Amino acid sequence: MKKYFAFLVVLLATASSVFAQEVNIGIKGGLNSYTIGGDDTDDIDGKLGYNIGLLGHIHLSERFGLQPEIVYSTQGAKASDGNGDVKISLDYINVPVLFQYMYDNGFRIQAGPQVGFLTSAKAKADGVTVDLDDSFNTIDFGLSLGASYVHPASGFGVDARYNLGLSNINEDDSSKNYNRGFQIGVFYLFKHKS
Repeated sequence: MKKYFAFLVVLLATASSVFAQEVNIGIKGGLNSYTIGGDDTDDIDGKLGYNIGLLGHIHLSERFGLQPEIVYSTQGAKASDGNGDVKISLDYINVPVLFQYMYDNGFRIQAGPQVGFLTSAKAKADGVTVDLDDSFNTIDFGLSLGASYVHPASGFGVDARYNLGLSNINEDDSSKNYNRGFQIGVFYLFKHKS
């Protein structure tokens, strides 16, 4: 995982240097509400978590932008197995690459692919934690859709999006399950140019 993270940081830095005159680097953080969809998920509920990371905003033209991110995200779900509740915790380093349409007033609509790298998978029930790393695929592909607003004068902004998992997260292909989640958060772009 450290190799993936280092590679992504280098990739973001390289992209930033290529478009140096039109790039802003920033930080972000917020709340997640994730669940697991797909087969046998009738008793699955959402789980709250958080996300924190880095972003780069690249102006491709006056109206269009590209926003790659590197985000640590706590995901998963809560399930009921008849004997009590089970909390499934899936931690990812997500790398969305969002294509944005930018309005003059700071609002942006955005969509793009996301790849997630699983860093930890655990289940907890009755105070007992079980490692599930071997039960889940280490890579998750998805699609992010959302909107954001940046205050042009300050570089502070808010972001809301829905992440739709497209690949089966289970190592065993006998059942198909997918990550599903909403994110809301705040971000700050250093040396923001509107």
